[in-house]
Amino acid sequence: MKYYIIAGEASGDLHGANLMKALYKEDSQAEIRFWGGDLMQNVGGDLVSHYKERAFMGFFEVLLNLFKIIGFIKFCKQDIAQFKPDVVIFIDNSGFNLRIAKWAKTTGFKTNYYISPQVWASRAGRVKEIKRDIDAMFVILPFEKDFYKKYGFDAQFVGHPLIDAIADKKQVNELHFRKEYHLNDKPIIALLPGSRKQEISKMLLVMLSVIDDFSEYQFVVAGAPSQDLSFYKNIIANRKVAFINNKTYDLLSISYAAIVASGTATLETALFKVPQVVCYKGGTISYLIAKRIITLKFISLVNLILDREVVKELIQENFNSKNLKTELSKILEPTHRDKLFLDYFELEKLLGGTGASKKVAQQIVHQFK
Repeated sequence: MKYYIIAGEASGDLHGANLMKALYKEDSQAEIRFWGGDLMQNVGGDLVSHYKERAFMGFFEVLLNLFKIIGFIKFCKQDIAQFKPDVVIFIDNSGFNLRIAKWAKTTGFKTNYYISPQVWASRAGRVKEIKRDIDAMFVILPFEKDFYKKYGFDAQFVGHPLIDAIADKKQVNELHFRKEYHLNDKPIIALLPGSRKQEISKMLLVMLSVIDDFSEYQFVVAGAPSQDLSFYKNIIANRKVAFINNKTYDLLSISYAAIVASGTATLETALFKVPQVVCYKGGTISYLIAKRIITLKFISLVNLILDREVVKELIQENFNSKNLKTELSKILEPTHRDKLFLDYFELEKLLGGTGASKKVAQQIVHQFK
């Protein structure tokens, strides 16, 4: 069978790569063409477009790059039509994927969605479009199945693929890791400022501002694979902080605490059982627009899944040096950490067991049997 997969961002690339591995196991004759990143490319298939080319963040930046985005959409449709896949598989990336899905369904292609757009966060009216344009929806958060059920759409909960990604990860030799990256023997506080330039620029400076207040710890910036070292160096300057690029899982596996930009990384950090402070700071205009349309109580996946505040969230003007210092001090206290670990174990249970990618691949392939 022929599969056309469209993923965006680093997390989509990770989940897309694991799905591709599972598809190749389920279908020995699989032909895969995809939009994704390095991880998907390493699995095989034909890369059409790298997600780095489409990394636009915020309403204002999307508007500035509108003609470029329209061009990508037009090209994607043409490429799908030429490839003639048995199924088009969309991974998250709703702004782009839902537009392609509408066309693909109308054109007669089977459409499957893996990792739902966050319609439960804002613009729930998009469920109408999803019901119309998507043949099968595979969700990875436990509350998403119930959300779709309210709208008469049967989504399938398959568990969270991060559990597989972390379970399959090779164990790190901490001593060797510290030696390789010239780290001292102090407990590590990981800084995860996101993957896009706009968010890194706004958040990393605040994260770095508390370093001198915690001199007994080693601070390490986790660099995203989508950004160059020179970009980080301009922000870090001469501060006493280490930098490790594209080794976030290895870093989290030996970290004592973390300061994390809102997004998938908050869940990854929790699954590694690392106490964290979650932060978010966006452009003023983008934030004000988002605040009007997003209806959630929380921004971190940890709190959303458990439906209560487990990790502290510092948002926009509340994300400042003073508040960050206070909240970081709290998660370094033994009593607070013990409670957090129990919450993390509860979270992992709710996310289901291993095998998400395998379940999705089986469901996709078996549609044609």
